[in-house]
Amino acid sequence: MQLIILSGLSGAGKSVALHMLEDLGYYCIDNMPAALLKPFIAHSVRSSDKIYARTAISLDARNSEAEIGSVPTLVDELRRSGIDCEVLFLIAGEAELLRRFAETRRVHPLSRQGESLREAIASERRLLEPIAACADQVLDTSQLGVHQLREQIQRRIDPRSSDWLSLQLESFGFKHGIPGDADFVFDARSLPNPYWESTLRALTGRDAAVVRFLEEQPAVREFIDDVATFMIARLPAYRSSARRYLTVAVGCTGGQHRSVYIVERLAEIFARTLPEVRVRHSGLTQTGTATEVRVGARS
Repeated sequence: MQLIILSGLSGAGKSVALHMLEDLGYYCIDNMPAALLKPFIAHSVRSSDKIYARTAISLDARNSEAEIGSVPTLVDELRRSGIDCEVLFLIAGEAELLRRFAETRRVHPLSRQGESLREAIASERRLLEPIAACADQVLDTSQLGVHQLREQIQRRIDPRSSDWLSLQLESFGFKHGIPGDADFVFDARSLPNPYWESTLRALTGRDAAVVRFLEEQPAVREFIDDVATFMIARLPAYRSSARRYLTVAVGCTGGQHRSVYIVERLAEIFARTLPEVRVRHSGLTQTGTATEVRVGARS
Protein backbone atom coordinates (compact mmCIF):
# COMPACT_ATOMS: atom_id res chain seq x y z
CA MET A 1 0.00 0.00 0.00
CA GLN A 2 1.21 3.48 -0.84
CA LEU A 3 -0.10 6.13 1.57
CA ILE A 4 0.29 9.89 1.41
CA ILE A 5 -0.67 11.91 4.48
CA LEU A 6 -1.36 15.46 3.33
CA SER A 7 -1.48 18.27 5.86
CA GLY A 8 -0.60 21.92 6.17
CA LEU A 9 -1.87 25.38 6.91
CA SER A 10 -5.39 26.44 5.97
CA GLY A 11 -5.16 28.45 2.77
CA ALA A 12 -1.86 26.86 1.71
CA GLY A 13 -3.47 24.77 -1.03
CA LYS A 14 -4.39 21.39 0.51
CA SER A 15 -7.60 21.13 -1.55
CA VAL A 16 -5.71 21.80 -4.79
CA ALA A 17 -3.07 19.24 -3.83
CA LEU A 18 -5.67 16.61 -2.90
CA HIS A 19 -7.51 17.12 -6.19
CA MET A 20 -4.23 16.66 -8.05
CA LEU A 21 -3.55 13.43 -6.16
CA GLU A 22 -7.01 12.23 -7.12
CA ASP A 23 -6.20 13.01 -10.75
CA LEU A 24 -3.04 10.92 -10.34
CA GLY A 25 -5.14 7.91 -9.35
CA TYR A 26 -5.10 8.11 -5.57
CA TYR A 27 -8.11 7.21 -3.42
CA CYS A 28 -8.50 10.50 -1.53
CA ILE A 29 -10.13 11.30 1.80
CA ASP A 30 -10.43 14.91 2.92
CA ASN A 31 -10.26 16.02 6.56
CA MET A 32 -10.17 12.59 8.17
CA PRO A 33 -10.11 12.69 11.99
CA ALA A 34 -6.61 11.63 13.02
CA ALA A 35 -8.09 9.16 15.53
CA LEU A 36 -9.63 7.22 12.62
CA LEU A 37 -6.43 7.00 10.61
CA LYS A 38 -5.18 3.76 12.19
CA PRO A 39 -8.53 1.88 11.94
CA PHE A 40 -8.91 2.98 8.33
CA ILE A 41 -5.42 1.76 7.40
CA ALA A 42 -6.13 -1.58 9.09
CA HIS A 43 -9.31 -1.89 7.04
CA SER A 44 -7.49 -0.92 3.84
CA VAL A 45 -4.71 -3.45 4.34
CA ARG A 46 -7.16 -6.29 5.04
CA SER A 47 -9.33 -5.37 2.07
CA SER A 48 -8.85 -7.20 -1.20
CA ASP A 49 -10.09 -4.16 -3.10
CA LYS A 50 -7.25 -2.58 -5.09
CA ILE A 51 -8.89 0.82 -4.78
CA TYR A 52 -6.84 1.42 -1.60
CA ALA A 53 -3.48 0.55 -3.17
CA ARG A 54 -2.68 4.26 -3.53
CA THR A 55 -4.39 6.34 -0.86
CA ALA A 56 -4.07 9.99 0.14
CA ILE A 57 -5.53 11.31 3.40
CA SER A 58 -5.80 14.96 4.34
CA LEU A 59 -5.44 15.94 8.01
CA ASP A 60 -6.09 19.50 9.18
CA ALA A 61 -6.12 21.55 12.36
CA ARG A 62 -9.66 20.55 13.33
CA ASN A 63 -8.16 17.56 15.14
CA SER A 64 -7.36 17.77 18.83
CA GLU A 65 -3.82 18.53 19.96
CA ALA A 66 -3.43 14.98 21.31
CA GLU A 67 -4.62 13.44 18.03
CA ILE A 68 -2.21 15.54 15.99
CA GLY A 69 0.60 14.71 18.39
CA SER A 70 0.03 10.99 17.79
CA VAL A 71 0.60 11.23 14.02
CA PRO A 72 4.44 10.94 14.00
CA THR A 73 4.34 7.76 16.09
CA LEU A 74 1.64 6.30 13.85
CA VAL A 75 3.68 7.11 10.73
CA ASP A 76 6.64 5.23 12.21
CA GLU A 77 4.41 2.24 12.98
CA LEU A 78 3.02 2.20 9.46
CA ARG A 79 6.48 2.26 7.92
CA ARG A 80 7.72 -0.55 10.16
CA SER A 81 4.72 -2.61 9.07
CA GLY A 82 5.80 -2.27 5.44
CA ILE A 83 3.45 0.47 4.29
CA ASP A 84 5.01 3.06 1.97
CA CYS A 85 3.94 6.14 3.93
CA GLU A 86 4.91 9.66 2.92
CA VAL A 87 3.96 12.90 4.70
CA LEU A 88 3.48 16.05 2.60
CA PHE A 89 3.06 19.36 4.44
CA LEU A 90 2.04 22.64 2.77
CA ILE A 91 2.97 26.03 4.17
CA ALA A 92 2.70 29.67 3.12
CA GLY A 93 3.82 32.99 4.56
CA GLU A 94 1.52 34.88 6.89
CA ALA A 95 1.06 37.81 4.51
CA GLU A 96 0.06 35.47 1.67
CA LEU A 97 -2.38 33.55 3.87
CA LEU A 98 -3.98 36.80 5.00
CA ARG A 99 -4.35 37.85 1.37
CA ARG A 100 -5.89 34.53 0.34
CA PHE A 101 -8.43 34.57 3.15
CA ALA A 102 -9.31 38.17 2.29
CA GLU A 103 -9.87 37.17 -1.34
CA THR A 104 -12.00 34.12 -0.65
CA ARG A 105 -13.74 35.59 2.43
CA ARG A 106 -13.64 32.17 4.03
CA VAL A 107 -13.52 31.68 7.81
CA HIS A 108 -10.37 30.17 9.23
CA PRO A 109 -11.22 26.87 10.99
CA LEU A 110 -9.58 28.08 14.21
CA SER A 111 -11.06 31.59 14.28
CA ARG A 112 -14.56 30.60 15.34
CA GLN A 113 -13.84 31.25 19.03
CA GLY A 114 -13.29 34.97 18.60
CA GLU A 115 -9.60 34.90 17.60
CA SER A 116 -8.38 37.24 14.90
CA LEU A 117 -7.28 35.72 11.61
CA ARG A 118 -3.65 36.44 12.42
CA GLU A 119 -3.99 34.72 15.81
CA ALA A 120 -5.73 31.73 14.21
CA ILE A 121 -2.91 31.30 11.70
CA ALA A 122 -0.32 31.40 14.48
CA SER A 123 -2.30 28.89 16.57
CA GLU A 124 -2.58 26.56 13.59
CA ARG A 125 1.17 26.64 12.98
CA ARG A 126 1.80 25.62 16.60
CA LEU A 127 -0.89 22.94 16.56
CA LEU A 128 0.35 21.27 13.37
CA GLU A 129 4.04 21.43 14.28
CA PRO A 130 4.26 17.66 15.09
CA ILE A 131 3.12 16.79 11.56
CA ALA A 132 5.37 19.44 9.98
CA ALA A 133 8.35 18.10 11.94
CA CYS A 134 7.90 14.55 10.62
CA ALA A 135 7.09 15.57 7.04
CA ASP A 136 9.09 14.05 4.21
CA GLN A 137 8.25 17.01 2.00
CA VAL A 138 7.50 20.59 3.03
CA LEU A 139 6.22 22.70 0.16
CA ASP A 140 6.02 26.49 0.42
CA THR A 141 3.14 27.63 -1.80
CA SER A 142 3.46 31.37 -1.10
CA GLN A 143 4.45 32.19 -4.67
CA LEU A 144 2.66 29.37 -6.46
CA GLY A 145 -0.55 29.72 -8.43
CA VAL A 146 -3.04 26.86 -8.72
CA HIS A 147 -1.50 25.43 -11.89
CA GLN A 148 2.03 25.75 -10.53
CA LEU A 149 1.02 23.95 -7.34
CA ARG A 150 -0.58 21.12 -9.31
CA GLU A 151 2.61 20.78 -11.36
CA GLN A 152 4.73 20.68 -8.19
CA ILE A 153 2.54 17.97 -6.66
CA GLN A 154 2.69 15.91 -9.83
CA ARG A 155 6.46 16.24 -10.03
CA ARG A 156 7.05 15.31 -6.41
CA ILE A 157 4.60 12.45 -6.17
CA ASP A 158 5.00 10.86 -9.60
CA PRO A 159 6.88 7.60 -8.86
CA ARG A 160 10.40 7.30 -10.25
CA SER A 161 13.07 4.65 -10.13
CA SER A 162 14.78 4.13 -6.78
CA ASP A 163 17.81 6.25 -7.70
CA TRP A 164 15.83 9.16 -9.18
CA LEU A 165 16.61 12.47 -7.52
CA SER A 166 15.01 15.69 -8.70
CA LEU A 167 17.00 18.79 -7.75
CA GLN A 168 15.32 22.18 -7.53
CA LEU A 169 17.59 25.22 -7.42
CA GLU A 170 15.92 28.42 -6.29
CA SER A 171 17.17 32.00 -6.18
CA PHE A 172 15.57 34.42 -3.75
CA GLY A 173 15.99 37.78 -2.06
CA PHE A 174 16.62 37.83 1.69
CA LYS A 175 14.53 40.99 1.93
CA HIS A 176 11.54 38.92 0.81
CA GLY A 177 12.22 36.02 3.20
CA ILE A 178 13.89 32.61 2.98
CA PRO A 179 11.92 29.91 1.08
CA GLY A 180 10.22 27.70 3.62
CA ASP A 181 10.78 24.45 1.72
CA ALA A 182 14.54 24.78 1.17
CA ASP A 183 16.71 21.88 2.35
CA PHE A 184 19.90 23.96 2.01
CA VAL A 185 20.27 27.76 1.98
CA PHE A 186 23.39 29.59 0.77
CA ASP A 187 24.00 33.31 1.31
CA ALA A 188 25.56 35.24 -1.61
CA ARG A 189 25.21 38.72 -0.11
CA SER A 190 28.96 39.06 0.51
CA LEU A 191 29.73 38.88 -3.22
CA PRO A 192 30.23 41.92 -5.51
CA ASN A 193 26.80 43.37 -6.30
CA PRO A 194 25.87 44.48 -9.86
CA TYR A 195 23.12 46.61 -8.32
CA TRP A 196 25.69 49.31 -7.57
CA GLU A 197 26.55 49.62 -11.27
CA SER A 198 23.96 52.04 -12.65
CA THR A 199 23.95 50.39 -16.09
CA LEU A 200 23.23 46.97 -14.54
CA ARG A 201 20.72 47.91 -11.86
CA ALA A 202 17.58 47.27 -13.92
CA LEU A 203 18.89 44.00 -15.39
CA THR A 204 18.86 40.49 -13.93
CA GLY A 205 21.37 37.69 -13.47
CA ARG A 206 20.24 36.26 -16.78
CA ASP A 207 21.23 39.30 -18.82
CA ALA A 208 24.52 39.19 -20.70
CA ALA A 209 25.95 42.35 -19.15
CA VAL A 210 25.35 41.09 -15.61
CA VAL A 211 26.72 37.67 -16.54
CA ARG A 212 29.94 39.28 -17.82
CA PHE A 213 30.25 41.38 -14.67
CA LEU A 214 29.89 38.37 -12.35
CA GLU A 215 32.08 36.09 -14.47
CA GLU A 216 34.92 38.52 -13.91
CA GLN A 217 34.66 38.22 -10.11
CA PRO A 218 36.96 35.52 -8.63
CA ALA A 219 34.88 35.45 -5.42
CA VAL A 220 31.77 34.51 -7.42
CA ARG A 221 33.55 31.63 -9.18
CA GLU A 222 34.85 30.37 -5.84
CA PHE A 223 31.38 30.57 -4.31
CA ILE A 224 29.86 28.49 -7.12
CA ASP A 225 32.66 25.91 -6.89
CA ASP A 226 32.26 25.68 -3.10
CA VAL A 227 28.48 25.17 -3.25
CA ALA A 228 28.79 22.60 -6.05
CA THR A 229 31.48 20.66 -4.19
CA PHE A 230 29.45 20.74 -0.96
CA MET A 231 26.28 19.46 -2.63
CA ILE A 232 27.97 16.82 -4.79
CA ALA A 233 29.46 15.28 -1.64
CA ARG A 234 25.99 14.99 -0.07
CA LEU A 235 23.87 13.80 -2.98
CA PRO A 236 24.70 10.08 -2.50
CA ALA A 237 23.27 10.15 1.03
CA TYR A 238 20.00 11.63 -0.24
CA ARG A 239 19.81 9.03 -3.00
CA SER A 240 20.40 6.17 -0.58
CA SER A 241 17.64 7.43 1.72
CA ALA A 242 15.17 7.27 -1.21
CA ARG A 243 14.60 11.01 -1.29
CA ARG A 244 12.83 11.94 -4.51
CA TYR A 245 13.71 15.62 -4.51
CA LEU A 246 16.03 18.15 -2.95
CA THR A 247 15.64 21.92 -2.84
CA VAL A 248 18.71 24.17 -2.70
CA ALA A 249 18.17 27.92 -2.31
CA VAL A 250 20.70 30.68 -3.00
CA GLY A 251 19.89 34.17 -1.76
CA CYS A 252 21.19 37.66 -2.31
CA THR A 253 19.69 40.93 -1.12
CA GLY A 254 16.92 41.33 -3.70
CA GLY A 255 16.98 38.04 -5.60
CA GLN A 256 17.62 39.81 -8.92
CA HIS A 257 21.31 39.60 -9.83
CA ARG A 258 23.81 37.44 -7.92
CA SER A 259 21.56 34.62 -6.75
CA VAL A 260 19.94 34.33 -10.20
CA TYR A 261 23.31 34.06 -11.93
CA ILE A 262 24.66 31.54 -9.41
CA VAL A 263 21.59 29.31 -9.65
CA GLU A 264 21.85 29.32 -13.46
CA ARG A 265 25.49 28.23 -13.29
CA LEU A 266 24.77 25.56 -10.66
CA ALA A 267 21.98 24.21 -12.85
CA GLU A 268 24.45 23.80 -15.72
CA ILE A 269 26.81 21.86 -13.43
CA PHE A 270 24.21 19.49 -11.96
CA ALA A 271 22.33 18.94 -15.23
CA ARG A 272 25.36 16.98 -16.46
CA THR A 273 24.78 14.16 -13.98
CA LEU A 274 21.29 14.38 -12.43
CA PRO A 275 18.15 13.11 -14.17
CA GLU A 276 16.15 16.25 -13.44
CA VAL A 277 17.25 19.75 -12.49
CA ARG A 278 14.72 22.54 -12.13
CA VAL A 279 15.30 26.23 -11.65
CA ARG A 280 13.06 28.71 -9.90
CA HIS A 281 13.77 32.43 -9.55
CA SER A 282 11.34 33.57 -6.88
CA GLY A 283 12.67 37.14 -7.00
CA LEU A 284 11.70 37.42 -10.66
CA THR A 285 8.06 36.38 -10.29
CA GLN A 286 6.84 39.85 -11.10
CA THR A 287 8.34 39.54 -14.58
CA GLY A 288 6.69 36.20 -15.24
CA THR A 289 9.97 34.25 -15.39
CA ALA A 290 9.73 32.47 -12.06
CA THR A 291 10.21 28.89 -13.19
CA GLU A 292 12.35 27.14 -15.77
CA VAL A 293 12.65 23.39 -16.27
CA ARG A 294 15.97 21.84 -17.20
CA VAL A 295 16.40 18.15 -17.96
CA GLY A 296 19.72 16.63 -17.02
CA ALA A 297 21.60 13.59 -18.24
CA ARG A 298 18.56 11.30 -18.25
CA SER A 299 15.02 12.22 -19.24
